[in-house]
Amino acid sequence: MAKNKKVKEKKDDSGIERVVAENRKARHDYDILDSLEAGIALVGSEVKSLRHGTVSLSEAYARVRNNEVYLINCDIPEYIDANRFNHKRKRDRKLLLHRREIERFAKKALEKGLTLVPLKLYFRQGHAKVLLGLCKGKQLHDKREALKNDDAKRALRQIKMIRR
Repeated sequence: MAKNKKVKEKKDDSGIERVVAENRKARHDYDILDSLEAGIALVGSEVKSLRHGTVSLSEAYARVRNNEVYLINCDIPEYIDANRFNHKRKRDRKLLLHRREIERFAKKALEKGLTLVPLKLYFRQGHAKVLLGLCKGKQLHDKREALKNDDAKRALRQIKMIRR
């Protein structure tokens, strides 16, 4: 008689992602020229805190240091049950990228007026990922113009809904 063994079936969850935080203000403050997905090197208590969904990306940015990319000023609150093994809230976190990606993004980020901004933090297949955007800051008049365009589009959609 053969023993019954538990077999783990792998399901293809490549398209499924669970968004933890989104930096919606970045889309208002910056023109996003390019984006890139990167992994994050985290400690266990940080992962548990992320699963609770309490993280702030509003003041965060990425910087290239010693041919490595770090996420700076990302606020991940302490996990209450972690006890003395807790992490620092705003420590620099290393982003996991290939050397080619770092070189390509670093060269572009060093150009005049460009910066790396985290747009979204999410879990894909159990791994924490961050979507980095290569961004250029908007001027005040550009922001106003974008708001006017959004209002006009919203008004057109409402008119179309009324006519139906």
